[in-house]
This record gives sequence, structure tokens and C-alpha cells, in this order.
Amino acid sequence: MELPASAQAAALWAGLHVILLLVLSVLVTRQRRRHKVGLGDGGIPQLSQAIRAFGNATEYIPTALIGLGILAFAGAPPMVIHPLGLVLFAGRVLHAVGVSRSGGVSWWRTYGVLATWTAYVALAAALLFFAIP
Repeated sequence: MELPASAQAAALWAGLHVILLLVLSVLVTRQRRRHKVGLGDGGIPQLSQAIRAFGNATEYIPTALIGLGILAFAGAPPMVIHPLGLVLFAGRVLHAVGVSRSGGVSWWRTYGVLATWTAYVALAAALLFFAIP
């Protein structure tokens, strides 16, 4: 059974975001093993940053993926879904790199948040557009 093109587009971005979450999870595990910390961050800045990079991604990605799935279900064309998925993915990668490199302000984090919020606003607009008959 072949999926509609919009469902394939949503599946692509969901798959890439799941891979990103897996990579971020592995980075937390590596820091835990390196510093022998089983729970919490042990006061280790690198572990704290890895935990926040993963945690922040888990705070933003699920809602957006649900939105992309609903857009696909509503029949939004792939050319609506792909840009949203791309901007969200780029934003999440930029933010994760920024948090992993520094606990302070960085252009990585700034642009990551801006891209994520841009994707959220555009996603909300697209969902509302497709919700109105």
C-alpha cells in the first residue's frame, strides 16, 4: 500500500526528528558514562548541557510532529509539509549544537529558537488554514 505524498512527507520529517532525538539521547548516555553519573547531572556542566539539549528537543519536537501528521491527514500538499519540517529540523539541530557547546547565549541557540518558533507559527497558521472549510 502506497502512502499519499503528504503522509510520506510527514513520515520523512518524523523519521529525521526521531533520529535527532536518538543522537541527543546517546550524547547524554556518553556523558553519564564518562562522568559516572547515573541520575541528575552530578554538577557536571557538559552533562547538564547534554541533558538540556535532549530535554529541549523533547519539549518542542512532539507537538510539531503531531501538527505535521494532522496536516498530512488534512490533505496539505507535501510542499507545505516539507518546508515546515525542514525549518523545524534545522532549528532543533542548531539549538542542540548551541546548548551542547555552551551554557550561555550563542548564535546557534538564538537562530535555533528563531527557526523553531518560525516553524511553530507557520505550522499553526497552516493547521488553521486547513481547518477552515
